[in-house]
Formats: sequence, C-alpha cells, structure tokens
Amino acid sequence: MPSKSPLSLLEAIQDYLKSVSLSRSENTARTYTNGMQALLNTYVSQGNDPETVPVSKINEDFITKFAADLKAYSPNTEQLYLTAATGFYEYLAAEKLADVNLPRLRMLIKRRARRAAQRLPQFPKEDIQKVITYAQSLTMAPVDNKRNRLQNLRDRAFVLTLADTGLRVHEACNLRRGDIDWQEGKAIIIGKGNQEAVVRFSTRALTALRDYINTRAEMDGAYGRSLSSLPLFARHDLGAGKRVEPISTTTGRNIIRARVVEALGKDAAGTITPHSFRHYFVTEVLQGSGGNIKLAQKLARHKNIQVTQRYAHLSDEELDKGYYDIFEN
Repeated sequence: MPSKSPLSLLEAIQDYLKSVSLSRSENTARTYTNGMQALLNTYVSQGNDPETVPVSKINEDFITKFAADLKAYSPNTEQLYLTAATGFYEYLAAEKLADVNLPRLRMLIKRRARRAAQRLPQFPKEDIQKVITYAQSLTMAPVDNKRNRLQNLRDRAFVLTLADTGLRVHEACNLRRGDIDWQEGKAIIIGKGNQEAVVRFSTRALTALRDYINTRAEMDGAYGRSLSSLPLFARHDLGAGKRVEPISTTTGRNIIRARVVEALGKDAAGTITPHSFRHYFVTEVLQGSGGNIKLAQKLARHKNIQVTQRYAHLSDEELDKGYYDIFEN
C-alpha cells in the first residue's frame, strides 16, 4: 500500500478551525478563521506553499514573522489573531503534529505583541431607547396574517430581552421555554466559557415573552414535543413551515438590523447590533444603582471587573451637562 502523505499546514489549519467551530461561539469561530487566514498570508509571503509543506515543519519561530505582519492591524485585532495562532500551536502540540516549544512561543509573543487599547464602549443610547419604544409598539402594528403577528410579538420580546437582561445574542437565541422560571423571573443559562449563570428578567420583558408564547400556543402544542424543550424564540419564516425551530444568531442579528431601520431609518442600518443592547444594559445598571460597579459586574457576568469599569465613564453629553450645571447655574 502507498504510504499516506503527511498532513499539510493548510489541512492542519482546516482541522483546527473545525474543532474551534464545534467548541466556541459563531463569533469566536469567525474571528479565529480570519486570524488563521492572516497567518496563511504571512506564510505564503515568505515563499512557502501551505498546501504542500508538511505541518510538522512549522515551529514557534514563525510567530515572530506573523507578529511583525500584524502591526498593520489595530492592537486589539493583533491580540485576537495572536490568540488564534497560539490556540493553533497548542492544537499541534496536543495532537503531536509538530514539535512546538509552547513556553518559548508565549515568550516570543509577549516580547513582540502590543497591548490592546482600552477603548470606551460607544453606542447610541438615545437611538437604542427609540428602538425599544418602537419594539413595544409592534403589538399595535397592522398585520396581514398570523405569521406576521408572531414575528412582531417575537421581535418585541427579543428586543426587550436583550435590553433588560444583558444576554449575548447567542445566549438569547439558545434559550428554551423550560429555561425560564416564570414565577421567579429568572433563567439558568450556559453562558460564555460554558459557565452556568442566573439571568434576571424585567416585568416588561416577561410580559412580552408571555404575549408571544401564548399567541403561538396552538403551534407549539401541535408540534408533538414537550413544551419545555421548545425554543423561546422560534422561526416564523415560510421556510420553517409548521416546525418549531430556534432562530439562529444570524437571524437574531437580522431581527435587530431590520427593526433598527424601521425605527430610525435606512441611514441607521448597522449602527445598533444585538451587542449594543448589552452595553445599554450595563450602563443602565450603573446609572440606576448610583455607580455600583460590583453589582453591574455580577449582572453582566463579567469575569474581570476592569471590563465593567470601562462602562463607568460618563458620555461627553453627560460630562457637558454636569459641567454646565455646576458653573453656569
């Protein structure tokens, strides 16, 4: 039998990205894919062919060339791509595909990588509030059929859930009906890093969810599965038919994009994303609690309180108001 050809660098990267997609969120998988494409670009620029060079030939020295090329990106992107590359080297070492000195790899990265900039979260708070108000009005919007009615009720509940819980988009899309304790107004979720966490729901979010669930009761009851196992936010497009299937994170983003355009106009497309509502949530907690950063950290489920502290900075408009209230009155 002919001997099997050694695994190429390109094939090893493809296998690595498959493992990432199975264990990480869609956003993380996309970032890692971009990072590994950047690594391949550097490799090719050195006159190498990743399709033919065996992965066993790669070592940690290559990371210095990659880090040098990443200087063309922002410090934050550089950090993300180096994290993806480090994960790839760890994968090679674990699978015994290459002889990699991981401590030396980390030392080389530490010497050459820039520190990621600490940027203040920026989001259009007033516009988000307008989108929330618009979403609440969807119950009165004229519709042609029950499917459109369900879409309106779902989207209203989705917007209010994001705004009042701080859930990440994939966490909201993965919710099941049985996850929510309706009496307590809480849900136990598996969040970032596969950590179990308790999320609290506001009265208006619970009311919107009940309106939506009650309206689709007939559809859920006829599906033949336990109600607790059904998705909280379901598809209502023609392709779903009578199936009760969860919305994807892509659908969740599209819901927000569409409702933002309806509420604010075409020029606002892309200015507010599902994650903008998480920024809004943290800021509302901080302002409503008199700046209680520990409370905001716990409710937002930030591991590092420094992440929460970034939200504690006042906006330019709030600084202006505070200044003129003091010196001009």
